[in-house]
Amino acid sequence: MSETRNGGDTSLITREYFDNILVEMRHIDNAEPDISYTLYGKQFQTPVMYAALSHLGRVHQGGLTEAARGVHAAGAVMWAGMGEPEEMTDIVATGAPTINIIKPYADEREVLRRIEHCEKIGALAVGMDVDHQFGSRGERGSVLKIPMRPTSAAILAKYVKSTSLPFIVKGVLSAVDARKCLDAGVRGIVVSHHHGMVDYAVPPLMVLPEIAKVINGAMPIFVDCGVERGLDVFKALALGASAVSVGRATMAPLGEKGADGVREKIEQINSELSWAMCVTCAKDLASIDKSVLHWKTERPF
Repeated sequence: MSETRNGGDTSLITREYFDNILVEMRHIDNAEPDISYTLYGKQFQTPVMYAALSHLGRVHQGGLTEAARGVHAAGAVMWAGMGEPEEMTDIVATGAPTINIIKPYADEREVLRRIEHCEKIGALAVGMDVDHQFGSRGERGSVLKIPMRPTSAAILAKYVKSTSLPFIVKGVLSAVDARKCLDAGVRGIVVSHHHGMVDYAVPPLMVLPEIAKVINGAMPIFVDCGVERGLDVFKALALGASAVSVGRATMAPLGEKGADGVREKIEQINSELSWAMCVTCAKDLASIDKSVLHWKTERPF
């Protein structure tokens, strides 16, 4: 790994940003909080969701389907990344309400085929991973040797109109792209740098308040990348996220205990989130007040 890559480690920068935010305690007039969350007309026990991971067969033989069983047991939302439609069928069959994020395949017919499949199996929503439009760092123009293509606002609008499911865009890391998604009729965005796809990428929480200002409640804003604990979730919600995805922090529990490990990890994060709300007088998710946040160094916005 090069010296530049070390210096610009986006995942490390993101972790440092989380840890730069401090939380002010408020105790008077607090109450036991309600962390339930409603998305697209369905109620969930938590705003902590499972991130859109892929290829987890190397972590647990049951892969994403096994993870989905744990997500369902935790009363949470399941996201799924790149995989075959048959795997999506198995994931949805676990009972976990699932959002499938589709790559920006150069073959538009493949995108539409996968959207149609999600409708057929009863997925909660569908979306696109726009930060993979030029492929991956080591495989320019393709992902796993499958050709990708750049995604325009017009293409996104076409996909939005092609389905009755809510269409979500993953990989938004600027207010500029957030505005384009809004104009295209998108019904949800994921603020994410895809676990450091670009060196020196801004942490999601750094640009989240600006993005939230643009969206202004018109659609849910989801956040992922580097979320490890309940206080990370709390900070994201305070800065404008509707819900937060946890990915890599669930992989070891999945490998060790399968679905039970995933369920236990989500429940642990829920407990930490609930405690943070207890000590800041937030009775429910809507009551989380961003004024309890402070920065160890000068606030960057």
